[in-house]
Amino acid sequence: MKTLKLTMAQALVRFLASQHVERDGVEHRFIGGCFGIFGHGNLTGIGQALAQNPELLTYYQARNEQAMVHTAAGFAKMRNRLAALACTTSIGPGATNMITGAAAATVNRLPVLLLPGDVFASRRPDPVLQQLESPSRGDVSVNDAFIPVSRYFDRIQRPEQLIPAALSAMRVLTSQVDTGAVTLALPQDVQTEAFDYPAEFFEKRTWRLARPLPDEPALERAAGIIRAARRPLLVAGGGVIYSEATDALRGLVRRTGMPVAETQAGKGSLAYDHAGALGGVGATGTLAANRIAASADVVIGVGTRYTDFTTASKTAFQNPDVRFVNINIAELDSHKLGGVPLTGDARAILEALDRRLQGWSVAEAYRRDYEQLRAEWDAEVSRLYNLGHSPLPAQSEVLGAVNELSAPRDVVVCAAGSMPGDLHKLWRTRDAKGYHVEYGYSTMGYEIAGGLGVRLADPSREVYVMVGDGSYLMMAQEIVTSIQEHAKLTIVLVDNEGFASIGGLSRSKGNAGFGTRYRYRNGGSLGDDAEHSNGERLPVDLGMNAQGLGAHVYRARNVEELRDALVAAKKIDRTVVIHVAVDRYEGVPSYESWWEVPVAEVSESADVKKAREEHRRGLARRRWHV
Repeated sequence: MKTLKLTMAQALVRFLASQHVERDGVEHRFIGGCFGIFGHGNLTGIGQALAQNPELLTYYQARNEQAMVHTAAGFAKMRNRLAALACTTSIGPGATNMITGAAAATVNRLPVLLLPGDVFASRRPDPVLQQLESPSRGDVSVNDAFIPVSRYFDRIQRPEQLIPAALSAMRVLTSQVDTGAVTLALPQDVQTEAFDYPAEFFEKRTWRLARPLPDEPALERAAGIIRAARRPLLVAGGGVIYSEATDALRGLVRRTGMPVAETQAGKGSLAYDHAGALGGVGATGTLAANRIAASADVVIGVGTRYTDFTTASKTAFQNPDVRFVNINIAELDSHKLGGVPLTGDARAILEALDRRLQGWSVAEAYRRDYEQLRAEWDAEVSRLYNLGHSPLPAQSEVLGAVNELSAPRDVVVCAAGSMPGDLHKLWRTRDAKGYHVEYGYSTMGYEIAGGLGVRLADPSREVYVMVGDGSYLMMAQEIVTSIQEHAKLTIVLVDNEGFASIGGLSRSKGNAGFGTRYRYRNGGSLGDDAEHSNGERLPVDLGMNAQGLGAHVYRARNVEELRDALVAAKKIDRTVVIHVAVDRYEGVPSYESWWEVPVAEVSESADVKKAREEHRRGLARRRWHV
């Protein structure tokens, strides 16, 4: 057998460069490059291998380890999980900085490959710099913290262990069911050790992704339940996008007249102006979608995890006889809410159901009902986009300006705070890949890094990153990386002086926005009161900060200046940051939805007592779906 004598790190880089995926006859290279920050734990191993053969894997320089994992997640999501990036770090804090990113990727089921350095496998120089020592275990390291947030974890203690570990890693990364963060912990000495690897380990390997279907009885049963429905509702989740099932969904809706509501991950499954598109559903849903959901007798969930935001904490579906048909590649999700499980590929199953529903459609009265609600909702979006609020604009007006002045194929990126909810309700999505919001883990700081991943995944699209000042301050440094890579982002920095989203939640629960506003301490308090300043403003200039990172900066004092800045930004060839202040107290209504957040059972505060009573009324609406 022919062999190649390589270090473990050199072998890993060569192996990763040879991996491909194929679906529907279209083949892609799977690992699109490697982000990294070097230290003593990976410089002479993975770093040397990347430097020696730069043509194998493109190396991207990052500024923060967590951010580079977010960039990898954004890249994978934009590529419908058909491609991924690797991320390498040194040992110690460089490695553990990736844990938040790993959790976000795994929760959102996005493939990212993490290659943290680890302590010496030989243990000869122990304890080394940045090594965790345990009095009860000799083999523990900080990298063990990756185990609960990784879909696959392995530590390569000998160079030959790479062969089965790398193959297992690829199996999970390319799995439509089990994908997420994959961590291969690499002891720094083992990275540099050589082994005679079989040459066939480095030959081109193609991982083929199938479109599995459930058996015929399951499909027939589901079709029968749908045919018997009087008020069916399709809930489109992220699986519609990842399966590239939007055309199949549109065809099914056109022939049957069933309306569609969308989760955060599924937004864009139908264009906003489609007659059957009701918009977001659940805790951040539209009035149209939530009204129809409340009365639906059959809910067909397509590629959704049914999180508490989608089900409005089990209050969204109020019909006492409601039944669920769940289409999902993951058996875990297809069995949720006591539904009829259709475990398999979303596109293939939608096409199979469409054939079985030929000649059937919803009643005209139902169609008129949801189309009227949809028209009323469209008018509400226009109202919120054009409030004319002063002296500071409302956040909804900022979203409206960006929505109007962006092109149909442009991508809006967001993550945490109040903006994801407002975008879910209001954003008029025109392209299946035009809406990119990380809300599975709701990770503050994802926005700019994730936007960079989107731009790297598809340079033909302009990317608009919507970020609040709270998230911006957590992770703005990848502006530098975007400039280095000529990956232009248009970042709309919405400044509401703090954590406005959680401030609103705090006020609704009787806590007066405690600890959520960026102001000097006043009389010992860091509270927030809409009627009082509660201390002077902090002397922070976020626009100057962005300029110092290399961005071209515009400052907008109102919506008109924001519009001018958005137009001018199109002519700039590097990352642009548009800073605009908004009224932190002018929010978007909840539209008959609810989200369960516990309230103190006893309190001296009258506001907390009132919130507790409102919470009890919400609890009474919860349903068991079994």
